[in-house]
Amino acid sequence: MKITADIVKKLRDKTGAPMMDCKKALQETNGDEEKAIDFLRKKGSKVAEKRSDRAANQGAIESYIHAGSKIGVLVELNCETDFVAKTDAFKNLAKDLAMQVAAMSPKYVKREEVPQEVIDREIDIYKTQAKTEGKPDKILQKIAEGKLDKFFSEVCLIEQACIKDSSKSVKDLITEEIGKIGENISVKRFVRFQVGE
Repeated sequence: MKITADIVKKLRDKTGAPMMDCKKALQETNGDEEKAIDFLRKKGSKVAEKRSDRAANQGAIESYIHAGSKIGVLVELNCETDFVAKTDAFKNLAKDLAMQVAAMSPKYVKREEVPQEVIDREIDIYKTQAKTEGKPDKILQKIAEGKLDKFFSEVCLIEQACIKDSSKSVKDLITEEIGKIGENISVKRFVRFQVGE
């Protein structure tokens, strides 16, 4: 199949990836747009892995106030350069993350931040529940670990399903942006305020 400029532009408009990356993705997938999108997403993961050890000490703080002014959020999103921090793509990602925090009320950025005593308490609860349900002692730990993954996906921002596209996690969303922008991006911290809390 001949890869025309129009086809490349259409893919770029859909994904936001650079033109040359879109062209290469379409060439690799014989013009199949869905496969090209998957190709770009996988490439974004590879770029993210390469960039993950680079310092992200520039960035922006984004705010979001929910309608009715009952919930407010501040999110610090970091990147490698001030140039990227000023782009619309970066600002939009920061705004989406602030909305995510407002809607889903995570407690931590990532699972490594969850205190060990919280993890131990959750594991104890899950084991007790499984034992009460009559599960054998030898599989209680495995059941608890499975439920712990679900717990992390609820309380850790990075592991939550995106509110705008539940087929992706927040980590997937950030990884895609790293692939498009070409810089390491990380959520440093957030704070969520709710009237009456």
